[in-house]
Amino acid sequence: MSRSTRSAQVAAIDLGATSGRVMLADISRGRLELEQVARFANDPVHIWNGRRTALHWDVPGLFREACAGLAEAGRRADDLVGIGIDSWAVDYALMRDGRMLGLPHHYRDTRSADGVAAVHAELGPADLYTRNGLQFLPFTTVYQLAAEKQDGLLDQADSALLIPDLLTYWLTGTRGTERTNASTTGLLGINGRWDTAMSERLGLPVGLFGDIVETGTDQGPLLPDVAERLGLSGTPHVTAVASHDTASAVAAIPMDPSSSAYISCGTWGLVGVELESPNVSRDGWKANFTNEVGADGRIRYLHNVMGLWLLSETVRQYQRDGYRADLSELLAQAAEVTPAFDVFDTDDARFLTPGDMPGRIREWYTERGMQPPMTRPELVRAIVESLAAAFADSVRKAAELSRTDVRTVHLVGGGSQNRLLCQLTADRLGLPVLAGPVEATALGNVLITARAHELIDGDLAAMRAIVAERFPSQHYVPRPARSSIGFAAAGT
Repeated sequence: MSRSTRSAQVAAIDLGATSGRVMLADISRGRLELEQVARFANDPVHIWNGRRTALHWDVPGLFREACAGLAEAGRRADDLVGIGIDSWAVDYALMRDGRMLGLPHHYRDTRSADGVAAVHAELGPADLYTRNGLQFLPFTTVYQLAAEKQDGLLDQADSALLIPDLLTYWLTGTRGTERTNASTTGLLGINGRWDTAMSERLGLPVGLFGDIVETGTDQGPLLPDVAERLGLSGTPHVTAVASHDTASAVAAIPMDPSSSAYISCGTWGLVGVELESPNVSRDGWKANFTNEVGADGRIRYLHNVMGLWLLSETVRQYQRDGYRADLSELLAQAAEVTPAFDVFDTDDARFLTPGDMPGRIREWYTERGMQPPMTRPELVRAIVESLAAAFADSVRKAAELSRTDVRTVHLVGGGSQNRLLCQLTADRLGLPVLAGPVEATALGNVLITARAHELIDGDLAAMRAIVAERFPSQHYVPRPARSSIGFAAAGT
Protein backbone atom coordinates (compact mmCIF):
# COMPACT_ATOMS: atom_id res chain seq x y z
CA MET A 1 0.00 0.00 0.00
CA SER A 2 1.44 3.36 -0.98
CA ARG A 3 2.33 5.76 1.82
CA SER A 4 0.64 8.97 0.73
CA THR A 5 1.71 12.05 2.70
CA ARG A 6 -1.64 13.78 2.21
CA SER A 7 -4.92 13.08 3.93
CA ALA A 8 -7.50 11.90 1.40
CA GLN A 9 -10.84 10.16 1.54
CA VAL A 10 -13.12 8.32 -0.85
CA ALA A 11 -16.82 7.53 -0.47
CA ALA A 12 -18.81 4.45 -1.43
CA ILE A 13 -22.49 4.49 -2.29
CA ASP A 14 -23.49 0.88 -1.61
CA LEU A 15 -27.07 -0.01 -2.52
CA GLY A 16 -28.34 -3.39 -1.41
CA ALA A 17 -31.69 -4.97 -2.12
CA THR A 18 -33.05 -4.10 1.34
CA SER A 19 -30.96 -1.10 2.42
CA GLY A 20 -28.38 1.37 1.23
CA ARG A 21 -25.59 3.26 2.88
CA VAL A 22 -22.78 5.70 2.24
CA MET A 23 -19.38 4.73 3.61
CA LEU A 24 -16.38 7.04 4.02
CA ALA A 25 -12.88 5.61 3.80
CA ASP A 26 -9.77 7.43 4.99
CA ILE A 27 -6.90 6.13 2.91
CA SER A 28 -3.83 8.11 3.79
CA ARG A 29 -0.43 7.67 5.41
CA GLY A 30 -0.79 3.91 5.07
CA ARG A 31 -4.20 3.78 6.78
CA LEU A 32 -7.51 2.29 5.73
CA GLU A 33 -10.32 3.33 8.04
CA LEU A 34 -13.96 2.85 7.11
CA GLU A 35 -17.00 4.50 8.70
CA GLN A 36 -20.67 4.55 7.86
CA VAL A 37 -21.98 8.08 7.43
CA ALA A 38 -25.51 7.26 6.26
CA ARG A 39 -27.85 4.29 6.18
CA PHE A 40 -31.34 4.14 4.73
CA ALA A 41 -34.03 1.63 3.89
CA ASN A 42 -34.55 0.41 0.33
CA ASP A 43 -38.25 -0.39 0.35
CA PRO A 44 -39.89 -1.36 -2.97
CA VAL A 45 -43.07 0.37 -4.05
CA HIS A 46 -46.24 -1.28 -5.39
CA ILE A 47 -47.83 0.66 -8.25
CA TRP A 48 -51.01 -0.13 -10.18
CA ASN A 49 -50.33 0.00 -13.93
CA GLY A 50 -53.88 -0.40 -15.21
CA ARG A 51 -53.69 -4.21 -15.32
CA ARG A 52 -51.93 -5.30 -12.15
CA THR A 53 -49.95 -4.00 -9.21
CA ALA A 54 -46.28 -4.07 -10.15
CA LEU A 55 -43.21 -3.98 -7.93
CA HIS A 56 -40.74 -1.12 -8.53
CA TRP A 57 -37.63 0.45 -7.01
CA ASP A 58 -37.89 3.95 -5.58
CA VAL A 59 -34.70 5.04 -7.31
CA PRO A 60 -35.28 8.80 -6.91
CA GLY A 61 -35.65 8.21 -3.17
CA LEU A 62 -32.43 6.18 -3.09
CA PHE A 63 -30.64 8.95 -5.00
CA ARG A 64 -31.91 11.55 -2.53
CA GLU A 65 -30.63 9.52 0.42
CA ALA A 66 -27.31 8.80 -1.31
CA CYS A 67 -26.81 12.51 -1.98
CA ALA A 68 -27.54 13.32 1.67
CA GLY A 69 -24.92 10.73 2.60
CA LEU A 70 -22.38 12.27 0.23
CA ALA A 71 -23.03 15.69 1.76
CA GLU A 72 -22.35 14.22 5.21
CA ALA A 73 -19.21 12.51 3.90
CA GLY A 74 -18.03 15.86 2.58
CA ARG A 75 -18.55 17.47 5.98
CA ARG A 76 -16.48 14.78 7.70
CA ALA A 77 -13.71 14.55 5.10
CA ASP A 78 -10.58 16.69 4.79
CA ASP A 79 -10.25 16.00 1.08
CA LEU A 80 -12.95 13.87 -0.57
CA VAL A 81 -11.41 12.97 -3.92
CA GLY A 82 -13.47 10.06 -5.20
CA ILE A 83 -16.86 8.37 -5.16
CA GLY A 84 -17.78 4.81 -6.20
CA ILE A 85 -21.25 3.35 -6.68
CA ASP A 86 -22.32 -0.29 -6.48
CA SER A 87 -25.72 -1.99 -6.33
CA TRP A 88 -27.56 -5.22 -6.98
CA ALA A 89 -27.49 -6.49 -10.56
CA VAL A 90 -29.85 -6.95 -13.55
CA ASP A 91 -32.30 -4.06 -12.93
CA TYR A 92 -32.29 -0.92 -15.06
CA ALA A 93 -34.09 2.27 -16.02
CA LEU A 94 -35.41 2.87 -19.52
CA MET A 95 -34.41 6.31 -20.76
CA ARG A 96 -35.41 8.74 -23.49
CA ASP A 97 -33.65 12.02 -24.26
CA GLY A 98 -31.76 11.71 -20.97
CA ARG A 99 -34.89 11.30 -18.86
CA MET A 100 -36.08 8.21 -16.99
CA LEU A 101 -39.27 6.62 -18.30
CA GLY A 102 -40.91 5.58 -15.04
CA LEU A 103 -39.55 3.77 -12.00
CA PRO A 104 -37.39 0.68 -12.71
CA HIS A 105 -39.09 -2.66 -12.11
CA HIS A 106 -37.96 -4.75 -9.16
CA TYR A 107 -36.41 -8.08 -10.17
CA ARG A 108 -38.85 -9.85 -7.84
CA ASP A 109 -41.81 -8.53 -9.85
CA THR A 110 -43.80 -11.33 -11.48
CA ARG A 111 -43.64 -9.94 -15.04
CA SER A 112 -40.50 -11.84 -16.07
CA ALA A 113 -42.26 -15.20 -16.62
CA ASP A 114 -43.64 -14.06 -19.98
CA GLY A 115 -40.20 -12.74 -20.92
CA VAL A 116 -38.61 -16.11 -20.17
CA ALA A 117 -41.07 -17.87 -22.48
CA ALA A 118 -40.49 -15.35 -25.27
CA VAL A 119 -36.69 -15.62 -25.10
CA HIS A 120 -36.64 -19.41 -24.88
CA ALA A 121 -38.93 -19.64 -27.90
CA GLU A 122 -36.02 -18.17 -29.89
CA LEU A 123 -32.99 -19.40 -27.97
CA GLY A 124 -33.06 -22.34 -25.58
CA PRO A 125 -31.30 -22.25 -22.21
CA ALA A 126 -28.36 -24.35 -23.42
CA ASP A 127 -27.82 -22.05 -26.42
CA LEU A 128 -27.97 -18.99 -24.20
CA TYR A 129 -25.39 -20.50 -21.85
CA THR A 130 -22.87 -21.01 -24.63
CA ARG A 131 -23.33 -17.37 -25.64
CA ASN A 132 -23.36 -15.55 -22.29
CA GLY A 133 -22.24 -18.14 -19.72
CA LEU A 134 -24.97 -17.21 -17.25
CA GLN A 135 -27.02 -19.45 -15.01
CA PHE A 136 -30.76 -19.39 -15.49
CA LEU A 137 -32.45 -16.81 -13.31
CA PRO A 138 -35.95 -15.78 -14.40
CA PHE A 139 -35.25 -12.10 -13.69
CA THR A 140 -32.05 -11.70 -15.72
CA THR A 141 -32.09 -8.47 -17.71
CA VAL A 142 -32.62 -10.16 -21.08
CA TYR A 143 -35.88 -11.70 -19.81
CA GLN A 144 -37.03 -8.41 -18.33
CA LEU A 145 -36.40 -6.66 -21.65
CA ALA A 146 -38.44 -9.30 -23.47
CA ALA A 147 -41.28 -8.53 -21.06
CA GLU A 148 -40.83 -4.81 -21.75
CA LYS A 149 -41.09 -5.55 -25.48
CA GLN A 150 -44.37 -7.41 -25.00
CA ASP A 151 -45.72 -4.46 -23.03
CA GLY A 152 -44.68 -2.03 -25.77
CA LEU A 153 -42.41 -0.08 -23.43
CA LEU A 154 -39.18 -0.63 -25.37
CA ASP A 155 -40.56 1.39 -28.28
CA GLN A 156 -40.52 4.48 -26.07
CA ALA A 157 -36.86 4.16 -24.96
CA ASP A 158 -33.66 5.21 -26.72
CA SER A 159 -31.32 3.79 -24.05
CA ALA A 160 -31.15 2.00 -20.71
CA LEU A 161 -28.96 2.39 -17.65
CA LEU A 162 -28.25 -0.19 -14.96
CA ILE A 163 -28.85 1.15 -11.45
CA PRO A 164 -25.25 2.22 -10.57
CA ASP A 165 -24.83 3.72 -14.05
CA LEU A 166 -28.07 5.65 -13.58
CA LEU A 167 -26.81 7.25 -10.38
CA THR A 168 -23.47 7.97 -12.05
CA TYR A 169 -25.35 9.73 -14.85
CA TRP A 170 -27.36 11.83 -12.40
CA LEU A 171 -24.17 12.81 -10.57
CA THR A 172 -21.84 13.44 -13.54
CA GLY A 173 -23.83 13.49 -16.78
CA THR A 174 -21.68 10.59 -18.04
CA ARG A 175 -23.35 7.51 -19.53
CA GLY A 176 -22.05 3.99 -20.01
CA THR A 177 -22.32 0.43 -18.68
CA GLU A 178 -19.70 -0.78 -16.22
CA ARG A 179 -18.36 -4.19 -17.19
CA THR A 180 -19.02 -6.31 -14.08
CA ASN A 181 -22.69 -5.33 -14.03
CA ALA A 182 -22.97 -5.62 -17.81
CA SER A 183 -21.92 -9.25 -17.45
CA THR A 184 -25.09 -10.00 -15.45
CA THR A 185 -27.53 -8.81 -18.14
CA GLY A 186 -27.38 -11.88 -20.40
CA LEU A 187 -26.66 -9.53 -23.32
CA LEU A 188 -22.88 -9.60 -23.03
CA GLY A 189 -21.18 -12.35 -24.96
CA ILE A 190 -18.67 -14.68 -23.40
CA ASN A 191 -16.07 -12.79 -25.46
CA GLY A 192 -16.75 -9.64 -23.44
CA ARG A 193 -18.62 -7.75 -26.17
CA TRP A 194 -22.32 -7.01 -26.57
CA ASP A 195 -23.95 -9.90 -28.45
CA THR A 196 -25.66 -7.83 -31.14
CA ALA A 197 -26.66 -10.92 -33.13
CA MET A 198 -28.55 -12.28 -30.14
CA SER A 199 -30.28 -8.94 -29.51
CA GLU A 200 -31.37 -8.80 -33.15
CA ARG A 201 -32.68 -12.35 -33.03
CA LEU A 202 -34.72 -11.56 -29.91
CA GLY A 203 -36.00 -8.32 -31.39
CA LEU A 204 -34.31 -6.21 -28.72
CA PRO A 205 -32.73 -2.83 -29.54
CA VAL A 206 -29.04 -3.14 -30.36
CA GLY A 207 -26.87 -0.78 -28.34
CA LEU A 208 -29.54 -0.12 -25.71
CA PHE A 209 -26.99 -0.07 -22.88
CA GLY A 210 -24.27 1.87 -24.70
CA ASP A 211 -20.52 1.45 -24.45
CA ILE A 212 -18.83 -0.82 -21.92
CA VAL A 213 -16.94 1.07 -19.22
CA GLU A 214 -13.97 -0.75 -17.72
CA THR A 215 -13.73 -1.10 -13.95
CA GLY A 216 -11.57 1.68 -12.52
CA THR A 217 -12.42 4.24 -15.22
CA ASP A 218 -12.76 7.89 -14.23
CA GLN A 219 -16.35 8.92 -14.97
CA GLY A 220 -15.63 12.59 -14.42
CA PRO A 221 -16.37 15.18 -11.73
CA LEU A 222 -19.73 15.90 -10.17
CA LEU A 223 -21.91 18.25 -12.16
CA PRO A 224 -21.35 21.80 -10.85
CA ASP A 225 -24.91 22.20 -9.56
CA VAL A 226 -24.73 18.80 -7.83
CA ALA A 227 -21.42 19.67 -6.12
CA GLU A 228 -22.81 23.04 -5.02
CA ARG A 229 -26.04 21.55 -3.69
CA LEU A 230 -24.15 18.93 -1.68
CA GLY A 231 -21.56 21.40 -0.44
CA LEU A 232 -18.70 19.35 -1.88
CA SER A 233 -15.70 21.55 -2.55
CA GLY A 234 -12.92 20.30 -4.77
CA THR A 235 -15.49 18.50 -6.95
CA PRO A 236 -14.71 14.82 -6.35
CA HIS A 237 -14.70 12.49 -9.34
CA VAL A 238 -16.88 9.39 -9.69
CA THR A 239 -14.99 6.17 -10.43
CA ALA A 240 -16.57 3.18 -12.16
CA VAL A 241 -15.88 0.61 -9.46
CA ALA A 242 -16.90 -3.05 -9.74
CA SER A 243 -20.48 -1.81 -9.72
CA HIS A 244 -22.16 -5.18 -9.23
CA ASP A 245 -22.07 -5.39 -5.44
CA THR A 246 -20.93 -9.01 -5.47
CA ALA A 247 -18.01 -8.10 -7.74
CA SER A 248 -16.92 -5.44 -5.25
CA ALA A 249 -17.34 -7.88 -2.36
CA VAL A 250 -15.25 -10.60 -4.03
CA ALA A 251 -12.53 -8.05 -4.81
CA ALA A 252 -12.14 -7.49 -1.06
CA ILE A 253 -12.09 -11.15 0.05
CA PRO A 254 -8.62 -11.90 1.46
CA MET A 255 -8.36 -15.24 -0.30
CA ASP A 256 -6.02 -17.33 -2.39
CA PRO A 257 -8.17 -18.19 -5.45
CA SER A 258 -6.21 -21.38 -6.08
CA SER A 259 -7.40 -22.98 -2.83
CA SER A 260 -10.43 -21.00 -1.69
CA ALA A 261 -14.13 -20.71 -2.30
CA TYR A 262 -16.25 -17.77 -1.25
CA ILE A 263 -19.77 -17.11 -0.04
CA SER A 264 -20.91 -13.51 -0.36
CA CYS A 265 -23.94 -13.63 1.90
CA GLY A 266 -26.56 -10.92 2.05
CA THR A 267 -30.05 -10.94 0.60
CA TRP A 268 -28.60 -13.52 -1.80
CA GLY A 269 -25.86 -16.04 -1.13
CA LEU A 270 -23.38 -16.06 -4.01
CA VAL A 271 -21.26 -19.19 -3.73
CA GLY A 272 -18.31 -19.95 -5.97
CA VAL A 273 -14.67 -19.62 -6.91
CA GLU A 274 -12.61 -17.13 -8.86
CA LEU A 275 -11.25 -18.18 -12.27
CA GLU A 276 -8.97 -16.70 -14.88
CA SER A 277 -11.36 -17.50 -17.74
CA PRO A 278 -15.01 -18.57 -18.20
CA ASN A 279 -16.14 -22.17 -17.84
CA VAL A 280 -19.13 -22.82 -20.12
CA SER A 281 -19.10 -26.61 -19.91
CA ARG A 282 -22.32 -28.55 -20.27
CA ASP A 283 -21.90 -29.78 -16.69
CA GLY A 284 -21.72 -26.17 -15.52
CA TRP A 285 -24.90 -25.36 -17.40
CA LYS A 286 -26.71 -28.35 -15.87
CA ALA A 287 -25.56 -27.28 -12.40
CA ASN A 288 -26.79 -23.71 -13.09
CA PHE A 289 -23.40 -22.09 -12.50
CA THR A 290 -22.74 -18.64 -13.84
CA ASN A 291 -19.73 -16.80 -15.28
CA GLU A 292 -19.79 -13.16 -14.23
CA VAL A 293 -16.95 -10.69 -14.64
CA GLY A 294 -15.07 -9.57 -11.55
CA ALA A 295 -12.50 -6.91 -10.82
CA ASP A 296 -9.33 -6.93 -12.94
CA GLY A 297 -10.97 -9.21 -15.51
CA ARG A 298 -11.38 -12.21 -13.21
CA ILE A 299 -14.38 -14.53 -13.57
CA ARG A 300 -16.77 -15.10 -10.68
CA TYR A 301 -17.84 -18.70 -11.24
CA LEU A 302 -20.75 -19.09 -8.86
CA HIS A 303 -24.25 -20.25 -8.06
CA ASN A 304 -27.01 -18.11 -6.53
CA VAL A 305 -28.57 -19.36 -3.30
CA MET A 306 -31.65 -17.61 -1.90
CA GLY A 307 -29.66 -16.17 1.03
CA LEU A 308 -30.73 -14.12 4.04
CA TRP A 309 -33.88 -13.11 2.17
CA LEU A 310 -35.45 -16.22 3.68
CA LEU A 311 -34.75 -14.96 7.21
CA SER A 312 -35.63 -11.31 6.62
CA GLU A 313 -38.92 -12.18 4.91
CA THR A 314 -39.74 -14.62 7.72
CA VAL A 315 -39.17 -11.90 10.33
CA ARG A 316 -41.35 -9.51 8.32
CA GLN A 317 -44.17 -12.06 8.33
CA TYR A 318 -43.87 -12.55 12.08
CA GLN A 319 -44.10 -8.78 12.47
CA ARG A 320 -47.17 -8.67 10.24
CA ASP A 321 -48.68 -11.33 12.50
CA GLY A 322 -48.14 -9.05 15.50
CA TYR A 323 -45.08 -10.80 16.95
CA ARG A 324 -42.27 -8.47 17.97
CA ALA A 325 -39.65 -10.46 16.10
CA ASP A 326 -36.00 -9.93 16.96
CA LEU A 327 -33.71 -11.88 14.66
CA SER A 328 -30.80 -12.09 17.08
CA GLU A 329 -33.09 -13.54 19.76
CA LEU A 330 -34.63 -15.98 17.27
CA LEU A 331 -31.17 -17.13 16.18
CA ALA A 332 -30.12 -17.67 19.79
CA GLN A 333 -33.24 -19.78 20.34
CA ALA A 334 -32.66 -21.63 17.05
CA ALA A 335 -29.13 -22.56 18.15
CA GLU A 336 -30.66 -24.53 21.04
CA VAL A 337 -33.01 -26.51 18.78
CA THR A 338 -32.15 -30.13 18.07
CA PRO A 339 -33.14 -30.53 14.40
CA ALA A 340 -35.67 -33.31 13.87
CA PHE A 341 -36.40 -32.36 10.27
CA ASP A 342 -34.72 -32.53 6.90
CA VAL A 343 -33.46 -29.43 5.15
CA PHE A 344 -35.64 -27.87 2.46
CA ASP A 345 -34.74 -26.75 -1.06
CA THR A 346 -33.84 -23.08 -0.75
CA ASP A 347 -33.86 -22.76 -4.56
CA ASP A 348 -37.58 -23.54 -4.83
CA ALA A 349 -39.18 -20.76 -6.90
CA ARG A 350 -41.97 -20.26 -4.35
CA PHE A 351 -39.46 -18.52 -2.06
CA LEU A 352 -38.51 -15.83 -4.61
CA THR A 353 -41.33 -13.33 -4.18
CA PRO A 354 -42.41 -11.41 -1.05
CA GLY A 355 -45.10 -12.94 1.14
CA ASP A 356 -45.74 -15.45 3.89
CA MET A 357 -42.35 -17.16 4.02
CA PRO A 358 -43.04 -19.32 7.11
CA GLY A 359 -46.24 -20.60 5.50
CA ARG A 360 -44.45 -21.39 2.25
CA ILE A 361 -41.69 -23.28 4.04
CA ARG A 362 -44.19 -25.37 6.01
CA GLU A 363 -46.10 -25.95 2.76
CA TRP A 364 -42.91 -27.30 1.14
CA TYR A 365 -42.59 -29.93 3.87
CA THR A 366 -46.29 -30.82 3.95
CA GLU A 367 -46.44 -31.39 0.18
CA ARG A 368 -43.78 -34.08 0.62
CA GLY A 369 -45.47 -35.80 3.54
CA MET A 370 -42.80 -34.50 5.92
CA GLN A 371 -43.25 -33.01 9.37
CA PRO A 372 -42.65 -29.26 9.06
CA PRO A 373 -40.92 -27.16 11.75
CA MET A 374 -43.73 -25.58 13.73
CA THR A 375 -42.33 -23.23 16.37
CA ARG A 376 -40.56 -20.02 15.43
CA PRO A 377 -37.13 -21.22 16.68
CA GLU A 378 -37.59 -24.51 14.79
CA LEU A 379 -38.45 -22.70 11.58
CA VAL A 380 -35.50 -20.33 11.89
CA ARG A 381 -33.23 -23.32 12.57
CA ALA A 382 -34.65 -25.03 9.45
CA ILE A 383 -33.79 -21.95 7.39
CA VAL A 384 -30.24 -21.72 8.68
CA GLU A 385 -29.63 -25.47 8.35
CA SER A 386 -31.02 -25.39 4.80
CA LEU A 387 -28.89 -22.39 3.82
CA ALA A 388 -25.78 -24.05 5.26
CA ALA A 389 -26.58 -27.22 3.30
CA ALA A 390 -27.13 -25.23 0.10
CA PHE A 391 -23.88 -23.33 0.64
CA ALA A 392 -21.95 -26.55 1.23
CA ASP A 393 -23.43 -28.23 -1.84
CA SER A 394 -22.58 -25.22 -4.00
CA VAL A 395 -19.00 -25.05 -2.71
CA ARG A 396 -18.51 -28.72 -3.53
CA LYS A 397 -19.99 -28.30 -6.98
CA ALA A 398 -17.90 -25.21 -7.71
CA ALA A 399 -14.76 -27.10 -6.73
CA GLU A 400 -15.71 -30.11 -8.84
CA LEU A 401 -16.63 -28.12 -11.95
CA SER A 402 -13.64 -25.79 -11.81
CA ARG A 403 -11.15 -28.38 -10.52
CA THR A 404 -10.20 -26.05 -7.68
CA ASP A 405 -8.61 -27.66 -4.63
CA VAL A 406 -10.79 -25.86 -2.08
CA ARG A 407 -9.29 -25.98 1.41
CA THR A 408 -10.78 -22.83 2.91
CA VAL A 409 -14.13 -21.08 2.52
CA HIS A 410 -14.49 -17.32 3.03
CA LEU A 411 -17.92 -16.07 4.08
CA VAL A 412 -18.34 -12.30 3.81
CA GLY A 413 -21.14 -9.75 4.03
CA GLY A 414 -23.98 -9.58 6.52
CA GLY A 415 -24.14 -13.37 6.81
CA SER A 416 -20.66 -13.40 8.36
CA GLN A 417 -22.26 -12.01 11.55
CA ASN A 418 -24.59 -15.01 11.77
CA ARG A 419 -22.50 -17.30 13.95
CA LEU A 420 -24.93 -20.20 13.68
CA LEU A 421 -24.85 -20.06 9.88
CA CYS A 422 -21.05 -19.87 9.78
CA GLN A 423 -20.62 -22.81 12.16
CA LEU A 424 -23.19 -25.01 10.42
CA THR A 425 -21.58 -24.27 7.04
CA ALA A 426 -18.19 -25.33 8.40
CA ASP A 427 -19.77 -28.45 9.92
CA ARG A 428 -21.47 -29.49 6.69
CA LEU A 429 -18.35 -28.92 4.60
CA GLY A 430 -15.81 -30.34 7.02
CA LEU A 431 -13.70 -27.30 6.13
CA PRO A 432 -12.71 -24.15 8.02
CA VAL A 433 -14.88 -21.11 7.34
CA LEU A 434 -13.27 -17.68 7.63
CA ALA A 435 -15.98 -15.12 8.35
CA GLY A 436 -15.60 -11.47 7.38
CA PRO A 437 -15.20 -8.77 6.54
CA VAL A 438 -18.82 -7.77 7.02
CA GLU A 439 -18.24 -4.69 4.87
CA ALA A 440 -16.61 -6.54 1.98
CA THR A 441 -18.69 -4.77 -0.68
CA ALA A 442 -17.88 -1.29 0.60
CA LEU A 443 -14.21 -2.22 0.98
CA GLY A 444 -13.95 -3.47 -2.59
CA ASN A 445 -15.69 -0.30 -3.75
CA VAL A 446 -13.39 2.12 -1.91
CA LEU A 447 -10.20 0.20 -2.72
CA ILE A 448 -10.88 0.37 -6.46
CA THR A 449 -11.64 4.09 -6.18
CA ALA A 450 -8.49 4.63 -4.10
CA ARG A 451 -6.37 2.79 -6.66
CA ALA A 452 -7.83 4.91 -9.46
CA HIS A 453 -6.73 8.02 -7.52
CA GLU A 454 -3.27 6.52 -6.83
CA LEU A 455 -3.83 6.46 -3.10
CA ILE A 456 -2.88 2.78 -3.19
CA ASP A 457 -1.25 0.69 -5.87
CA GLY A 458 -0.94 -2.95 -6.81
CA ASP A 459 -3.04 -5.73 -8.23
CA LEU A 460 -6.04 -7.56 -6.80
CA ALA A 461 -3.82 -9.67 -4.54
CA ALA A 462 -2.29 -6.49 -3.10
CA MET A 463 -5.72 -5.02 -2.35
CA ARG A 464 -6.76 -8.26 -0.66
CA ALA A 465 -3.60 -8.17 1.45
CA ILE A 466 -4.66 -4.74 2.72
CA VAL A 467 -8.02 -6.17 3.78
CA ALA A 468 -6.42 -9.18 5.46
CA GLU A 469 -4.11 -6.92 7.47
CA ARG A 470 -6.76 -4.48 8.65
CA PHE A 471 -9.87 -6.65 8.91
CA PRO A 472 -8.99 -10.05 10.42
CA SER A 473 -11.44 -12.90 9.87
CA GLN A 474 -13.17 -15.01 12.51
CA HIS A 475 -12.39 -18.71 12.15
CA TYR A 476 -15.00 -21.46 12.41
CA VAL A 477 -13.58 -24.97 12.67
CA PRO A 478 -15.83 -27.89 11.70
CA ARG A 479 -17.02 -30.00 14.60
CA PRO A 480 -16.10 -33.61 13.69
CA ALA A 481 -19.26 -35.14 15.11
CA ARG A 482 -21.36 -32.86 12.91
CA SER A 483 -19.30 -32.75 9.73
CA SER A 484 -21.02 -34.16 6.70
CA ILE A 485 -19.58 -36.59 4.16
CA GLY A 486 -15.93 -35.95 3.39
CA PHE A 487 -15.09 -33.33 0.80
CA ALA A 488 -12.51 -33.47 -1.95
CA ALA A 489 -12.28 -31.37 -5.09
CA ALA A 490 -12.07 -33.08 -8.46
CA GLY A 491 -8.52 -33.91 -9.37
CA THR A 492 -7.27 -33.99 -5.78
